[in-house]
Amino acid sequence: MNSPRIAVFGGSFNPPGLHHRRIADALQEEFDHIVVFPCGPRPDKPDTDDVEPLHRATMVDLAFAGLPKVEVCLDDLEAATFTRTHELQARYSARGEVWHIVGADLVIGGGEGQSFVHRVWENAEELWRTLNFVVLARPGYDFAPGDLPPRARVLRLDVPGSSTEVREKIFHHENVAALVPPAVGDYLVRYGLYRGLAPLRASRRVFKEPRLMVVADEWNAKAMAWAEKFRHRETAPHEANCILVIGGDGSMLRAIRRHWRRRLPFLGLNAGHLGFLLNEAGPIFEHGLEMEELLLRQMALLHVEACGTDGAWRQDYAFNEAWVERSTGQTSWLEVSVGGHIRFPKLVCDGALLSTPAGSTAYARSMGATPLLADTPAWLLVGSNVMSPMNWRSAILSPESSVALRGLDLEKRPLIGFVDGVPQGPVTELRARVSRIAAVELAFLSSHDMAEKLAAIQFPREALPI
Repeated sequence: MNSPRIAVFGGSFNPPGLHHRRIADALQEEFDHIVVFPCGPRPDKPDTDDVEPLHRATMVDLAFAGLPKVEVCLDDLEAATFTRTHELQARYSARGEVWHIVGADLVIGGGEGQSFVHRVWENAEELWRTLNFVVLARPGYDFAPGDLPPRARVLRLDVPGSSTEVREKIFHHENVAALVPPAVGDYLVRYGLYRGLAPLRASRRVFKEPRLMVVADEWNAKAMAWAEKFRHRETAPHEANCILVIGGDGSMLRAIRRHWRRRLPFLGLNAGHLGFLLNEAGPIFEHGLEMEELLLRQMALLHVEACGTDGAWRQDYAFNEAWVERSTGQTSWLEVSVGGHIRFPKLVCDGALLSTPAGSTAYARSMGATPLLADTPAWLLVGSNVMSPMNWRSAILSPESSVALRGLDLEKRPLIGFVDGVPQGPVTELRARVSRIAAVELAFLSSHDMAEKLAAIQFPREALPI
């Protein structure tokens, strides 16, 4: 049986254009699997830092959505690293026969050993001789047959356009609709990218033609009844432009964990209790979704790594919180580091929790922390039943902070970890930071007052109904 043929399509994709998608679509005809691999920071391409990696990650997901053989790998953007070609070869060679996609501009001069590959790549001579290359013949980049690597084939596609052209047109306020996928173009406008100004943190949108992916709480009769009112707007997930979540905050949390990589706005209708992350349904039922102007707020997730007792690290993302707690009757002893500095050599407690602003109204608040507005540029570290140091409860962390919670005396004081309530099993250490690639857009009606919702939590007039 022949090995699967894998095309590794690396690049900055800054931003991804229609030409990138058409290349990937063409590769699907000849390869079993295509890995799109946006690079991290590059010293030879400072423009890769023109926008935050979160925006680049989102646009790449949007650009290649719906292509069945395409996998988008965001590891470099998450880790802020640059994976070299020989490292990509080692990474994917176990999965099949690897072919590296390169533009013709990278091989010009190869016959004299003066190509971009020869001049810039690590281990260039060996890679030139041994790797499989697909050379994209691009208009304006002429190469001689002798310039090609020994194990190369040429793919000729008439796909004009470049990321540089897109950036320049946006900067000069020119229309780029013909150069980028529609979803990418919409995102560029929403957040004001590549205009020479700081990107927007929120935007406004009217879904004039809502195409919904409906997610309703099946245990909530009201939510299921409301869902029926939107079935005429429901479409296949890959064609949707909005995820409609009907239920409570728990329903929204579960929907986000499952669907955030779709990069669609999440619009919640509150069929539960407080519904901090959702909207009251009345205005939408009265006027129709297509008549309501919505405020889209982008909220980051936490990148969480948990080390099991077997020494293996597991990665996950948390929209609300991640925590460790004692798994026996003994108190937990934790070494707490923030930004690489040990802040508590020994925190004696039942456990410790790391919370996003969106999650601060849940367990963090019940543990004594002051909740934050959901779009606050900060996150929380909270102790549970802290015995030492006395009187310490919580700390506010900057978006750039990283935190490590390491268990001490683990044979006597074992720990168990959780991410958004999902058990991670026994752990020895948990690390977290604000993700560079994972975020969701929550859509709110103009009548949704986040500050008033928070005030209702902090100044309750009466107990919430059960």
